[in-house]
Formats: sequence, C-alpha cells, structure tokens
Amino acid sequence: MLADSYGDKVLVGEIYLPVERLMAYYGKQGDGVHLPFNFQLIDASWDAAALHRMVGDYEAALPPGGWPNWVLGNHDRPRIASRVGEAQARVAAMLLLTMRGTPTIYYGDELGLADVAIPADKVRDPRELREPGLGFGRDPVRTPMPWDASPQAGFTSGEPWLPLNMDWRKRNVAGEAADADSMLSLYRDLLRLRRAHPALSLGDVRLLSARGHVLAYERIKGDDRIVVGLNLSGEAQHLDLPAGDLMLTTGGDYAPGRLDANQGVILRAVA
Repeated sequence: MLADSYGDKVLVGEIYLPVERLMAYYGKQGDGVHLPFNFQLIDASWDAAALHRMVGDYEAALPPGGWPNWVLGNHDRPRIASRVGEAQARVAAMLLLTMRGTPTIYYGDELGLADVAIPADKVRDPRELREPGLGFGRDPVRTPMPWDASPQAGFTSGEPWLPLNMDWRKRNVAGEAADADSMLSLYRDLLRLRRAHPALSLGDVRLLSARGHVLAYERIKGDDRIVVGLNLSGEAQHLDLPAGDLMLTTGGDYAPGRLDANQGVILRAVA
C-alpha cells in the first residue's frame, strides 16, 4: 500500500458503511485502509443488549489482522453528552477507552461539552443556511474549544466564528484539569490505565452476559485480566462480575454485585 511506503504511518478512512461492507476497506492481506472508521456507536441504541450484539458482530466480521477501532462522536452528529446525558457520557468514555482497538475522541467530549444552541444570525453551516429550521445544521457540535476562564475562553483574542458553550467559564480545560472528579480527569485516568495495562491496549476482548442494563466484558493479555462493567441506566443494577480489585470508577463507591446508577467500573481480576 502507498501509505506503507512512507514508513510508520497510519491511514484512516472516514467511511460510513454497514459493517459487512466496511470490512472490504481493510483490503486483502492488510493492503487496505489501516483503520476504516467504525462509526456504529454514534447511532447506537444506548442499550446493553444492543451494544453487546454490536461489539460481537463487529469483532466477528474483522478480517485476519484487521485492527478494530471505535468512534464516539464527530463533527457531523450530536455530541455524546447531548445524546445520552452527562452522567452516561462518563460511562461512554469508559466504554470507548476500554474497548479493544483504537479509540477516537472528538474534541470537547473529554470536557463533557454538549451541543450549543446557535442563534439564527450566527449560523455558519451551509446546510443549515440552505435548509433552515430542519435540524440539519452541524454548528452546534463545532463550537470553540474552551481552554480557560479568560475572555473568549482562551480560544482567540477576537470574536470566534461560533458562540462558546454557555458554561465555558466553568467547563473548560484549565478548570477541569484542577478538578479530580471532572470529565477531563476521568479521560486522563482512563488513558493512563490504557498505557499501563497491556490487556487494555492490546488484549483480546471477551463479552460477558448482558443482563438488564449492564454491559460487561473482559480484556485479557497473558496474565493481565481486566473486567469492565457499565451500567447504562439511571437506576442501580445488580450483576455478579468476576472478582477483582477496583481500579477505576466513573463515580461513587463500588460494592461487588451492584452497580450504582450511571456507574462504570474497571476491576483487575484476581484468581
């Protein structure tokens, strides 16, 4: 493949297709796109059984040597915090960063940014300008990244081309970096775990039974075995996960056999 002739490079394809057609873009004998974007999570029903099937079907469809990838959000569709709510957006972050394969993070999702309402006189997206009021505009997910609480959120010294999120004085990189319980801190903790544990970065995935509103799976690499349990609902759920030491939670305390509302946990399995 041409990209391979340039050394250690990765070719990513923004390809919107059903899984069975998407797989063709990996090519034969690894001579296709390294990472044909897997956009399934963007349109997925936020349901444990549905996600369980999705992961299983995607993994089964991958060609030999095909490396998986997962995309939670992009510049064309509503943000994850607007789709499932901020509490579940934390659970979604844990899903994205513990699933097998390469994760893609859309800017601002690591802060919990939601879609921003755009006044009619501020619209920039050509589609919204051509077809106003139909909800096709993509400006709400393309607003400036808020870096700090200084004027214009540290994004520019002038007026940005789209409005800032209303809560930018609080929801910004500097503010969340100083808050151990923030969305940004959760993302950073998840990324640290991925780097530290081969099971999360390179290991196999084994889906556990999907019961009620809980999606659970194991990541395994040699003796490194990690269990992930995700409560996709706003009510506490009971599920017996394999025994393990708590490594990280999206929030709240963890009691074996029970997940709090909107809680995800990562456990290091013990024999």
